[in-house]
Amino acid sequence: MARIASTRLSRLLTGWSSEGPGPLPRRLADALRELAERGDVAGGTVLPSQRELALVLGVSRSTVTAAYGLLESEGWLESVRGSGSRLRGSGAVDGYVTEGRLVSFDARSRTAAAGTADLSSGALPGLGAVGMAVGALTCGDLGALLEDDGYHPYGIPALREGIAAYYRAAGVPTEAGQILVTSGSQQAVWLVAQALVDPGDTVLVENPTYRGALEALRARGARLVPVGGDGPGGGAAGADAAALRRLCTHGRPRLVYLQPTAHNPTGRSLDGAARREWQRVLADQELFAVEDTACAELTLGDAPRGTAGPDGAAPEGAASGKSGPDAATSNKAAPDPVASGHAAHDGAAPVPLVAELPMGSSVTVGTLSKLFWGGLRVGWVRSSPQVVARLAKIKTSVDLSCSVVDQLVAVRLLDRLPEARARRRSELRGRRDAAEALLRGKAPHWEWTRPAGGPALWVKVPGTDTEALAQLARRHGVSVVPGPAFSPVDGFRDRLRLPYGHGTDALAAALPTLLECAERAAG
Repeated sequence: MARIASTRLSRLLTGWSSEGPGPLPRRLADALRELAERGDVAGGTVLPSQRELALVLGVSRSTVTAAYGLLESEGWLESVRGSGSRLRGSGAVDGYVTEGRLVSFDARSRTAAAGTADLSSGALPGLGAVGMAVGALTCGDLGALLEDDGYHPYGIPALREGIAAYYRAAGVPTEAGQILVTSGSQQAVWLVAQALVDPGDTVLVENPTYRGALEALRARGARLVPVGGDGPGGGAAGADAAALRRLCTHGRPRLVYLQPTAHNPTGRSLDGAARREWQRVLADQELFAVEDTACAELTLGDAPRGTAGPDGAAPEGAASGKSGPDAATSNKAAPDPVASGHAAHDGAAPVPLVAELPMGSSVTVGTLSKLFWGGLRVGWVRSSPQVVARLAKIKTSVDLSCSVVDQLVAVRLLDRLPEARARRRSELRGRRDAAEALLRGKAPHWEWTRPAGGPALWVKVPGTDTEALAQLARRHGVSVVPGPAFSPVDGFRDRLRLPYGHGTDALAAALPTLLECAERAAG
């Protein structure tokens, strides 16, 4: 029988304690029933023990006991001695247990009017360049495109060539036939999982990593094996290529999924030496590598060089937060931006780590959505024409073509990349610095390493179970994502991702609640 970890169930139970009538046990029972009715948790799934679920939800065991009792009396739960409590389903045929990422987006729309401080997403507000590009479109832009049926499974030729030129400008030879346009990078990752991974295949992923990738790979039935940690570079605490080599002695993985630049959620970027070592291991072991560069255009142009204490006396470019085991890993000189794959200046594009690998054994995932606007659903895959054709065949079964209008907008935006890149970096640097200053002043015992890119801080809350913290915070109007959501093994239970991309107002409003809940979750 399938079992759901308490951490994963906790992330599905968004807003349960503040929604609906009745006491807490009734609300919890209703929330669990709704998960079964929607098929978010498959029928037959064994729920966590009462004690374990109570711990991550931040409630008493008696609350969970009463909720389980209500579900059992109503026919939604079956208790089997020695096997636990099995949730009865609604007849949904999909046996996969979701991660709760999309549930959190639903919850944002439900609770926006209630004054919730939303720290659940790192997505950025749109740039004005998008509106300008839309407004500049004319009938002439559609031109000959209107003479056909509008279905372009691989993407319109102008955009495929534009993306290929983007890589060529970065020194990476690329032809239009190596590009597949997708509805954002999430669809690209999903297509890779569908096309290249069979149920039971071993996939090596960084730990932590992008939770959307974890969802796509788990839904495909992959066996996820973690490698490395959340440090800023190579070695035991970071993205460890030596660990990858050791893991390969126990069996060949189907593929490796990695984010060497502006990693989500940590914000770290591998330095030149670490990138070269990863390239050597991937090439020596002849591994299929999938590099997700969705956030690579959000590098901030500086790098961590040291640590700061709670008084905030850090050198320029230093890592911030209280000194500790995690912060200490960033005590190194800033890497050379060209050697590390970072942009050398605001006008340069990032170079994929896998660009040095054989085209037939690598995939690069990219997008314009992170840099310009999430509402512009334009991403892509760069690989060999054979892999691109395989992915396109699967794509047409669910999506005959991406929006032609969106693609025409994307063609125009490619010409504005240097301007957009410079603006985002300037904004994000200032907002990151403000977020760090806020935490140094209000939460001096929290620890983090200054991110080299991305829109969020990856924060350690010492001695606190952040799953329980997140549940307690939701009951007080604060939505935040705990560390285990980003781990293939539900690790990092003392971490939070705190976004700063929209500024620090929401973080400042939420911080007193987070501090109070952290103290309660620490027990």
